[in-house]
Amino acid sequence: MGLLDRWFRSAARLQPHLEARLRKLTEQSPPPMRERHGNSRYVTVDVETSGLDMRRDRVLSIGAVSVVGGQIDLAGCFEAVLRQPESSSRDNILVHRIGGQRQMAGEDPAETLVRFLEYVGRAPLVAFRAEFDQTMLDRALKETLGVTTQSAWIDLAKVLPALYPSNDCRTMDDWLARMHVRMLDRHDALADALATAQMLQVALHAADRIDMTCPAHLIEMQKAQHWLGKR
Repeated sequence: MGLLDRWFRSAARLQPHLEARLRKLTEQSPPPMRERHGNSRYVTVDVETSGLDMRRDRVLSIGAVSVVGGQIDLAGCFEAVLRQPESSSRDNILVHRIGGQRQMAGEDPAETLVRFLEYVGRAPLVAFRAEFDQTMLDRALKETLGVTTQSAWIDLAKVLPALYPSNDCRTMDDWLARMHVRMLDRHDALADALATAQMLQVALHAADRIDMTCPAHLIEMQKAQHWLGKR
């Protein structure tokens, strides 16, 4: 079964122009994963959700930032609030501060998710504790478009301990403090994605110093950390 068939075998009914844009995405070739970091594009991503239940809660907002050749593309960030059928709980709103009216007046989910996939292309996706972001995004994509992310995922929560083995950092806040990265607004999807991009810049420099020079090396390092049971 080809990539096109796998993507569309359980797709929801979409407007023709969205389906055409999705099909165009299937024609993209994955980037060479053995290119040096200086020649590669990464996309850091963060989601804000209606809760922490990966089976039931919903993606409320997405923030994403491109890191191209080791440099953050501040002019080309991605940010969107997805329109919701109902508001999340008051306690949840106090965390991410996306009010009920803003949630229900958000952007069309299908259009937004197609734009997100177009923004990413096939670049590696980078997050801190990536399992949560990947699971929530893939579920939203599957339910709305009938597809999932086609990019490789890199989890800084696994990669950073391998690059800096002698440290006590556990949380994203720990790493931000260690790297002296100033957080603009915690629990805001774009601000978190930007902070992740800054951590990725530090990680790429550290990886280059030990000849881990390309996206494939980071993925191999991540797998080794997983099998070793590290963090």
